[in-house]
Amino acid sequence: MSTHDGTEPAVISFADLDVELPEGVLVTDPDILAGYRHDRAQDPDAAVPAALVRATSTADVQATLRWANSHRVPVVPRGAGTSLSGGSGGIAGCIVLSTEKMRAITVDTATRTAVAQPGLFNSEVKRAAAEHGLWYPPDPSSFEICTIGGNAATNAGGLCCVKYGVTSDYVLGLEVVLADGTAVRLGGPRLKDVAGLSLTKLFVGSEGTLGVITEVTLRLLPPQPPASTMVATFGSVQAAADAVVAITGTLRPAMLEFMDRTTIGAVEDMLRMGLDRSTEGMLIARSDAPGAAAAEEIATMAQACRDSGAGEVFTTDDPDEGEAFAAARRMAIPAVERTGSLLLEDVGVPLPALPALVEGIAALAAEHDVTVAVIAHAGDGNTHPLIVYDPADDEMTARAAVVFGKIMDLAIELGGTITGEHGVGRLKKAWLPDQVGPDVMALTRQIKDALDPRSILNPGVVL
Repeated sequence: MSTHDGTEPAVISFADLDVELPEGVLVTDPDILAGYRHDRAQDPDAAVPAALVRATSTADVQATLRWANSHRVPVVPRGAGTSLSGGSGGIAGCIVLSTEKMRAITVDTATRTAVAQPGLFNSEVKRAAAEHGLWYPPDPSSFEICTIGGNAATNAGGLCCVKYGVTSDYVLGLEVVLADGTAVRLGGPRLKDVAGLSLTKLFVGSEGTLGVITEVTLRLLPPQPPASTMVATFGSVQAAADAVVAITGTLRPAMLEFMDRTTIGAVEDMLRMGLDRSTEGMLIARSDAPGAAAAEEIATMAQACRDSGAGEVFTTDDPDEGEAFAAARRMAIPAVERTGSLLLEDVGVPLPALPALVEGIAALAAEHDVTVAVIAHAGDGNTHPLIVYDPADDEMTARAAVVFGKIMDLAIELGGTITGEHGVGRLKKAWLPDQVGPDVMALTRQIKDALDPRSILNPGVVL
């Protein structure tokens, strides 16, 4: 088994590191280490780590990185392991540095901010904010099992980001431990601050390649108003995409999500909520505008769907009914995953190109005889094509891999991105140069080399 640079890993003694850490923080039990080989992406090239550090404090992270940097041992930062791009899977000879036990949070109502350690789940941040009459908007579909540190590391989005933005829009400050063990504080509980370079933004979305996030200062909002919901079904995916472009050209909904026929059937198999399996596409939209404005927005969206050829349009002010449809969308990936293994895409395009993207995905699926279920945060052009395959079938696996790459090629051709919110990780890095070009790749390498000259932090991710 080779390391990230192709050499055989040396036998490593962690005795000196064990002395630097509290009892029980360093783990070398092979049975436990095996559970940290894969993240949610199930990268087949992932390896069992040589050691695991379950940090309980910033000091633990500092000690680990100082030791690893001195010994040139690669470190893979990890939250809950929900990465969908292979960004937190193990590599041979590495230390997996887990922040799952760093779970403190404080909420300041005067500044409307929360200071959270990285191991808290997104849902726990939301609950802590709600206990003080406040709201943390970013809501990845995995919000109940993904960590706020991982959200910051990948700049995660979610269902409501079409109106309320992504993680970076709410991160006001960070504590980050650099590769040599130095801890730095960036930003803070200030809504306006242009003192110096915007280093906080540099680390948000850096996927653990520049430093390890040990604390996040988050902007909070007043509670979200009650939402009204519209659900529309379509005879073609193209018609649904046309409706998305029409809706977003006139207003900004609080949510605008899409599921195709394959996804609808898989979700119905799981939830048994009466979804129409015969429809080719479904849009789920919500408005949280105040007062009568919500009804006006819902009516506008419903009419846009009808004008685009919707077969059925359903609206409701009932919060439970609306949440049931939102929950159905959140269950899409695990529902489709029950039908086979998945290669998960995260491509996004400018909204006018959305119809061309979904049409192109359908053509690729037909050309290569693979099933591609399509779900999307349609309101911001971020799609999640789910390529279904059987890993025991080598020919099918090869076809799925070809489609995986061609979908990213298509997104780039349409002026889009290979990843809207899941991150580049290890699985998509081969396509990054095609999107950003050689000059940006060179600049990215210079930044990496300046902050991590020995390249111990998440080697093989992004670069």
